[in-house]
Amino acid sequence: MTIKERIRTIPDHPKKGIMFRDITTLIKDPVGFRLVIDYFVRRYSTGDVPFDVIVGIESRGFIIGGALAYALGKGFVPVRKKGKLPAETVQHEYELEYGIDTVEMHTDALVRGAKVLLVDDLVATGGTALAAAALVEKLGATVTEMAFIVNLPDVGGAARLMEKGYRFFALTEFEGD
Repeated sequence: MTIKERIRTIPDHPKKGIMFRDITTLIKDPVGFRLVIDYFVRRYSTGDVPFDVIVGIESRGFIIGGALAYALGKGFVPVRKKGKLPAETVQHEYELEYGIDTVEMHTDALVRGAKVLLVDDLVATGGTALAAAALVEKLGATVTEMAFIVNLPDVGGAARLMEKGYRFFALTEFEGD
């Protein structure tokens, strides 16, 4: 069974017409979770994509990014929703399909000049990933690549990321919304 086959699809969530790709079925499966981390470890242990630290986006990016950081011996930095971090933060506001949201990172989370691997579970519109990248850049660091389990190419996020000059990688993709 492949990574893609371990991902559940929930029709009409969070609104009618959306096919929600739920990775909880993938990560609850010990073989599926190991496959994800092992594929990423193989890709990011070669040195072809240089990075100093992994930044994971709330909340599923914490699961993947934390495990990957441990496996590669790197530090992990969380990007959280507004109001969740206790110390001084830098913020970035961005548009969602159905509203506006804000993400934050601690101001001391990254060293100026650091190279960052940005990790999340899925890229749809690319808005959250671009907001997280903006935080990284506000702190004087650089995103060397963005890594996802799932790409939804028909939604256009991956193309948007690449248009902005970001390197992009996904383990699998689903057609449609």
